[in-house]
Amino acid sequence: MATEEKPARIETVLSQAGSRWDALTGAVAMPIYQTATFRHPALGQSTGFDYSRTTNPTRQALEQTMAALEGGARGFAFASGLAAIDAALHLVPSGTRLAVTEDLYGGTFRLLERVYRGRGIAVDYVDTSHVENVERALAAGARAVFVESLTNPLLKVASVRAIADVAREHHALLIVDSTFLTPYLQQPLGLGADVVVHSASKYLGGHNDVVAGLIVARTAELAERLAFYQNAVGGVLGPQDSWLLLRGLKTLAVRLDRQQANAQAVAEWLTKHPRVRRVYYPGLASDPGHAVLAEQSRGFGGMVSFEIDDPLRVPGVLESVRVFLFAESLGGVESLITYPIVQTHADIDAATRDRLGINDRLLRLSIGLEHVDDLIADLDLALAAGGR
Repeated sequence: MATEEKPARIETVLSQAGSRWDALTGAVAMPIYQTATFRHPALGQSTGFDYSRTTNPTRQALEQTMAALEGGARGFAFASGLAAIDAALHLVPSGTRLAVTEDLYGGTFRLLERVYRGRGIAVDYVDTSHVENVERALAAGARAVFVESLTNPLLKVASVRAIADVAREHHALLIVDSTFLTPYLQQPLGLGADVVVHSASKYLGGHNDVVAGLIVARTAELAERLAFYQNAVGGVLGPQDSWLLLRGLKTLAVRLDRQQANAQAVAEWLTKHPRVRRVYYPGLASDPGHAVLAEQSRGFGGMVSFEIDDPLRVPGVLESVRVFLFAESLGGVESLITYPIVQTHADIDAATRDRLGINDRLLRLSIGLEHVDDLIADLDLALAAGGR
């Protein structure tokens, strides 16, 4: 008796990203269709491709892979993470109140404050790690919610399922930025979100060599609207960068498994260091979001933030690291150390940063694939040097 075919597990989908797409040649690696336009067979006929702003075979393979990974109707690839967020925010009508995670990426804050407020979008910043705050914002008139499922840089955990429930009760759109978790660890659409966005420059690419953004819509209706925005505005991802993302996706599972193991060990070591005041990592049992993420995700990610005891030590720490690279961005195979107050979150006003805890003692780590003992030894020497 024939048995029902089960859908491929996510590791299998990732490892074969784009590999079965090119029926013409059977190429295992998706070809790069470096072309702007396509020849029509005859008048009124099309191969399905006309102009690469609208659709390109390499980009389409990436978009289809992302839709499969997230369990959505359709995926869309953009020239940057912010371009993807901008397209998702086009789903929010002018005059709408939008509830937003308060401790979010500084670039998203800048986009909301300096672009969307001028377009008639009112923004209410709330602590989305407590669903009751989102519910109050919706009761007060918000008609859409933008959530970082794991916030940048304080790593607060939002219960996507609980927020989706209250958003549905209020007929509100829910957009989830899942950059820190990726579809390997969490699939927000399956938890009830309407749209999921990623800065694909980070874990999805995984090698700090591409800038890109991705969106997956849960329904065909939302997908149709996003397809219009993508084509009309034109901020699409080129075929070369689409190919780089397909290549990166193939190793996402193994990379994140190693990065999470390293991050857990680094976080636990930091909790015992005398010059560290506080550690932010949801993989720690003491973290406020640990239980929620353990229930709604396959893991806790590769990001760790921590506060040192004295802000005067920060320059010495940043100058002393030898394994960690002092750089912005995250999610690559190389471990990075970032100072959010002057790098990723400089556009947030000082009073707000201080209230949220994005202060002059806070450092953010993106944990890579190096040997964990080398990472810990590097931090140990840097924290000691920072005290001189």
